[in-house]
Amino acid sequence: MMFDAALITRASVLIAAYRERQARLVTAESCTGGLVAALLTEVAGSSQVVERGFVTYSNEAKAEILGVDFNLISAHGAVSEPVARAMAEGALAHSRADVALAITGIAGPGGATAAKPVGLVHFGLVAAGRATRHIERRYGDLGRSEVRRCAVEDALGFLEMALEKV
Repeated sequence: MMFDAALITRASVLIAAYRERQARLVTAESCTGGLVAALLTEVAGSSQVVERGFVTYSNEAKAEILGVDFNLISAHGAVSEPVARAMAEGALAHSRADVALAITGIAGPGGATAAKPVGLVHFGLVAAGRATRHIERRYGDLGRSEVRRCAVEDALGFLEMALEKV
């Protein structure tokens, strides 16, 4: 088993809540490399809820698959609030989901700057017909796996929060 029992239990509750509301979700992941979608699909019956997941690790993938404007990436960097918002909006637009969650960050050990340290993760969250939300987390230099685990855990919380808007 790839995920611990507590995360799988949370994912199961989340999937059941989305199913009850007949809501579907989509993920657009960069630094987590599809871990959120993988966790959600550990749950039997999740195909009724998880519409699709995009792993857009490169800037080209963000632009080509999600429609993120290259000028936005050039101006702000891939790890930024505007790009996280655009990723979420692009994922929603390129799917049949009701809720989209996007994640872009610096898991480390490299790739950091003073302004964008290891552990910085930006989340974009949008529900159909609602304003796009942004959440920033600074986990610190906990190691690549731990930063990614923290981001997955927070992603579940944000998807729980989004369900209230559906």
